[in-house]
Amino acid sequence: MGEDLFDDINTDFTDYACAEEPDDNWREVDNAIALADDQRIGPFTIVALVLNRMIGTGIFLTPARILRGTGSVGAALLLWAFGGVYGASGLACWLQFGLSIPYYTMPIWGKKNVPRSGGEKNYLEFLFPRPRFLATCMYGVPFIVLANLSGNAIAFGIQVMRAAGYESPPRGAVVGLAIAVLTLCTSLNIFSRRGGLVVNNFFAVVKVLTLLTIIVLGFVKAGGGLSSAGEASASDNFDPQNAFDTNRRDLPSYVHSMFYVSYSYSGFEQPFYVLSEVKSPRKTFPRYAPIAVGIAIALYMLVNIAFLCVVSKDAVLGSDRDLAEMFFEGVFGRNQRARSAMAAMIAISAFGNLLVQTFTAARVKQEIAKEGILPFAKFFATGRITPWEYLKRRLAGEPSPEAKEIDSHLEKTPMGALSLQFLSSIFLVAVTSMLNPRTAYNFLATLFSYVIMGLSGFIVSGGLLFLNVTGKYQWKEISNYRPLLGLFPSLLYFVANGFFLFSAFAQPARDSPFGLDKAQIPWYLVPTIGLSAPLWGLIWWLGLKMKETLSHQKLHVVRKPLICPVDSQNPEGEWTQLSERVIKSWIPAVVGGVELGVR
Repeated sequence: MGEDLFDDINTDFTDYACAEEPDDNWREVDNAIALADDQRIGPFTIVALVLNRMIGTGIFLTPARILRGTGSVGAALLLWAFGGVYGASGLACWLQFGLSIPYYTMPIWGKKNVPRSGGEKNYLEFLFPRPRFLATCMYGVPFIVLANLSGNAIAFGIQVMRAAGYESPPRGAVVGLAIAVLTLCTSLNIFSRRGGLVVNNFFAVVKVLTLLTIIVLGFVKAGGGLSSAGEASASDNFDPQNAFDTNRRDLPSYVHSMFYVSYSYSGFEQPFYVLSEVKSPRKTFPRYAPIAVGIAIALYMLVNIAFLCVVSKDAVLGSDRDLAEMFFEGVFGRNQRARSAMAAMIAISAFGNLLVQTFTAARVKQEIAKEGILPFAKFFATGRITPWEYLKRRLAGEPSPEAKEIDSHLEKTPMGALSLQFLSSIFLVAVTSMLNPRTAYNFLATLFSYVIMGLSGFIVSGGLLFLNVTGKYQWKEISNYRPLLGLFPSLLYFVANGFFLFSAFAQPARDSPFGLDKAQIPWYLVPTIGLSAPLWGLIWWLGLKMKETLSHQKLHVVRKPLICPVDSQNPEGEWTQLSERVIKSWIPAVVGGVELGVR
């Protein structure tokens, strides 16, 4: 029949999760958990994953476009504030799903919620379990193609060239640098899982300190300090009488502005992509994920205020430059050093963003491959020990790492899924390489927001509302997290995403920064591609069904997770997934009680 066996780790502890009472087997698993705890993601890394992902190029490159799109300081700040509420509402939805499913019924201990890596893939499969593999394909294929930060790779190339003194970076150099940074981020995550997390944490700290520096400089400038540094005057930006004055009346400009705000606030979902690698997720996530999002919201609002304390609205509206660059000129004066310093900071921020997205998105693509719907599924789904862990053990004279399976299992990396992440990123860079680099960045950033955030968020939040209202699938019994405001976060996220998805088809005014003349791409291109994305998965699923029909066989996948108590002395408490074994096979189809295709 053709059968593949591929493991998250290589372990023989699969059946221990069904033990009714703690025994020697449980104690052995408990020892394995203790050994793995040092490798698991803790609270600080959860916060760092969110901050390093959220603080990318958006806060530096989008404020000017949002101000031009609204034409008003007050409206721009309100959009940023709403974006914070929007992001927090999305986090509440992800917490409800992420901490509740999947769940298992144990012989003695009853139903246990055991969070799994994969994020919204798991939520959509729970909402739409039939037909089998349809939800996986309709989510998985667009995610494989689009869920990467190729736009930020292009932004990295632009800013590196600008830091080197190029006012208009050549397209070839930008594309080359984008490919180089994607290669570097992929290689680092392949070489060492722990090393990648350490670098991630470092960049998160650097980014927070960078934004704090900008905030302090802006407020000092507004207070009369650094008076000789620049000539920009922004005294009228916060005048109550004209803060909301604008000549921008067309709704599409505000909608497109909100897309850029939502792109800047994307990232709260990143730790949910690696839940199986988190230490005690039910305890740490409800506390530390909101802290991280709250820090990002506060920093974003203060940075925007700091920008506008230095740069006047009229200067922004009369220019095509980034607000961050104009801010540095206002603080340090018009010179190449100020421009280069700002460009270098944006490039560093983009690199950290790419690093964390490479780590987390590859895990989702690994989970998609575990469903067996991809060619060479075993290659893409299997984790392999990192070269660093292998070398470290060999140099220490320890046995082959493959012989010591369970204590080093988290130091395996999904090399196949990382290669898939790399190839999809290179594909998007190549497809947009004929565009002006800035246009390519804007297109990819908006498309990412539309599909990965808007469309997925619309379906997930709508499904969550449906479950809470109807109680389908015994959701009220299964749900392991209740947000403080009840259904309000889900309702707000659902309505906001639905409005953005369909209002994006409205044509911006001719003089809008999102119109064809300035954007250089038709306004309807992103929503058209975005809404068509699930159809790619539908076509893939139909191809899978056709293969089953022609071969008279059926794809059969069994996922056997090893789930254990976080503390074996307290099995009634939180449980965690230590590993997973996946068995994929093609079994004979049965029609009218007759097997077809038996060989």
